[in-house]
Amino acid sequence: MRKIAVLIVGVVISVTAFAQASKDRPNVEKLCGCFNVEFKYAETFSPDTAYKYHNREEISGGTELVFPVEVSEKKIVMQHLLVITDSMIVKHWREDWVYEANEVLNYKGDKVWKKEKLKPEQAKGTWTQSVWEVSDEPRYQGTAQWLNVDGKTVWTNTTDAPLPRREYSVRNDYNILRRTNRISIQEDGYLHEQDNQKILRTGNTEKLLVSEKGINSYKRIDTSNCMPAKFYWERNKTYWTKVRMIWGDYVAKNSTIELKTKVEGKVLHEYLYALASDYRTGKLKPENADAAIKAEIEKFLGRDEKTAKN
Repeated sequence: MRKIAVLIVGVVISVTAFAQASKDRPNVEKLCGCFNVEFKYAETFSPDTAYKYHNREEISGGTELVFPVEVSEKKIVMQHLLVITDSMIVKHWREDWVYEANEVLNYKGDKVWKKEKLKPEQAKGTWTQSVWEVSDEPRYQGTAQWLNVDGKTVWTNTTDAPLPRREYSVRNDYNILRRTNRISIQEDGYLHEQDNQKILRTGNTEKLLVSEKGINSYKRIDTSNCMPAKFYWERNKTYWTKVRMIWGDYVAKNSTIELKTKVEGKVLHEYLYALASDYRTGKLKPENADAAIKAEIEKFLGRDEKTAKN
């Protein structure tokens, strides 16, 4: 009888968890679609009176297609494609959403991430967002519940991350972006607000360089505006699926991930974009693609010499 009771309790817990995941799942699904996007960033405050502010009114945007490439009961993987022109599509970043994940990949600085277990009470009712670079390498993860507050549906999390591309290509005076991400669902799309801190971490000490406000808006538009992106994905999805799976296998097998920033003056996505072109034109044969992708990724595994000495 006791075994039966335990089994019944297990089933009830499983059904309850599934019900909660199903309740929140539409919030995640609403992040997919064809959007007019606008990204705004401004540095707001520095404790150093001598600090010279960067980009106090940085605005960019365009048309972005966000669509699921992998779907299961408790996981949705979404690919972003940026439409520059009808003939120029950029394979943009990727985000995964997992219900009640039992671990999170935390960024430690200097291109090092470490897995940390979540206690059952920490994971209960939460969705973990994982954000991956255009090369599908790690960027950051954060865990939180979807909440309904004052008629608004919101997901909020604070987590450490490496510098975004808009920053690391032009500066190196900080090495941690502590991001507070707030995603709120709206009738015509969603809003991604950021309250960020740019931090210089040295050993066990941290210095706040400057705070930053980010407002990224996703306004839903007719899907016809994203047709070029759909055509691009049909031609390129086999290759990029291989990249995603290879990275997924590596991340699953390792508790610590260390990456180099550049190899021979190039970042990883430059190598992978070149391979994508070779695959599309037939220069890289399907039977050789996995080995070629792994070889490029493996060049970047391990720490840069300058960071390893710190």
